[in-house]
Amino acid sequence: MVVTVRSLGLGGLSGYEVSVECFLSGGLPAFDIVGLPDTAVKEARERVRAAVKNCGAKYPVSRITVNLAPASQRKEGTVYDLPIFLGILAASEELPPLPADAAFIGELSLTGRLRPVSGVLPMAMAAPRLGIRQLYLPAENAAEATLAQGLTVYPVETVEQLVAHLRGQAPLSPAPIWQPQPRERQQQPDFADVMGQETVKRALEIAAAGGHNILLIGSPGSGKSMLARRLPSILPDMTREESLQTTEIYSVAGLTEARHPLVTSRPFRSPHHTASAVSLTGGGAVPKPGEISLAHNGVLFLDELPEFDKSAMETLRQPLEDGVVTITRASGSLTLPSRFMLVCAMNPCRCGWYGHPERRCTCSPRQVESYMRRISGPLLDRIDLHIEVPSVDYEAMRRKDRPESSREVQRRVNAARKIQQRRYEGTGISCNAYMVPAMIGKYCALDEKCEAIMRSAFDRLGLTGRSHDRILRVARTIADLDGAEAIAPAHIAEAIQYRSSNLLK
Repeated sequence: MVVTVRSLGLGGLSGYEVSVECFLSGGLPAFDIVGLPDTAVKEARERVRAAVKNCGAKYPVSRITVNLAPASQRKEGTVYDLPIFLGILAASEELPPLPADAAFIGELSLTGRLRPVSGVLPMAMAAPRLGIRQLYLPAENAAEATLAQGLTVYPVETVEQLVAHLRGQAPLSPAPIWQPQPRERQQQPDFADVMGQETVKRALEIAAAGGHNILLIGSPGSGKSMLARRLPSILPDMTREESLQTTEIYSVAGLTEARHPLVTSRPFRSPHHTASAVSLTGGGAVPKPGEISLAHNGVLFLDELPEFDKSAMETLRQPLEDGVVTITRASGSLTLPSRFMLVCAMNPCRCGWYGHPERRCTCSPRQVESYMRRISGPLLDRIDLHIEVPSVDYEAMRRKDRPESSREVQRRVNAARKIQQRRYEGTGISCNAYMVPAMIGKYCALDEKCEAIMRSAFDRLGLTGRSHDRILRVARTIADLDGAEAIAPAHIAEAIQYRSSNLLK
């Protein structure tokens, strides 16, 4: 007798249906799993055998063959333990026929308890498209699965509970749709802690309002990292769509929380400078999201930028331009979203004191040039704002009046983002940094005075076509912060100022 149990698999960030076919036949007892399973799937034989015996059911003494279809798709992980378990019991007539619109996923312990698995949200979101209306899965994954619409989710603690439910003896209750609860506001570093550096704070506000990339250059102790780590406190609130996109990535990476499965705060990823190209872009034998995908809809902070491996830095170029990263391996290719703000910090030279008004730099001109050239021109060209962070003087450190708080800055950032959301509604564009060329021509039109300023800067600074467009995007953001319909000369002049660092010449 052949029994088919519906389940779900994961290919990148997309869920697909897997049919678990179980066949019991005569001959010597054996248990084979076919259909391109990986090692974790093959090991399901021992987990399922122990779970069947420990839940009080009769384990069939026969040849068991399990096929995971489609056989051309590689099956990974432990999500197929539960459907294999149910297939064996149904094939041996220990269970009545399973619901045709139900799917089952979950890892089994030897005692029959269900353990949580990764990638539940993408699979749950794919289920309604596949005609699946009921999803049975580990109780710890239930809240995450309810984020998908059009699906009834049944949380299961043990296989005994599920068997009793399927036999009609003790029905399970569907999980309630998870709703974000007011959480205690996390104590984030606040801009009010930073004395002085008003120009840098202004640049970070512009970057947050428009989603622009930013580079902070300054001597040690000037506050580059301190300022960058306070950026999340002024970032705009996430939309529901952005939260679901980011949660899908975190679900695949196994980083979601059982009690709070929805990512509602913008990610802030800060990899160490020893990070490899693979850890940034993602990959491995089984491709998984890297840092740039985990920073999707948030911030990727690279401190001590020149200390990163050159090949690792260059992998950022294509994702910064396209908003996606494609990982190709022998086992297949995987395209992941990677729309993030790049925030970098660096010293002006290896000793860190080049250009300092009081400290003496010990680097030769050749060493300074060599240090700066570790960052390629194409990568610099993709960074919208280049900001010099001066050392803070004594008077600023002893100032008694409290600087502006992050919450006050965030109000202005949210107001500017709402303007952009209305402007780009229905286009798939969320902020000024992602405007396509046609939009730049429409929304960044310049009058004669602005044209004269832009033409002068283009010739004087030797701008490229890409940097020209990025200046216009920044100018549009500055105008949005001012609530202006059109870009004014003051807006374009300020935007140009952020591309004319003396340390990068």
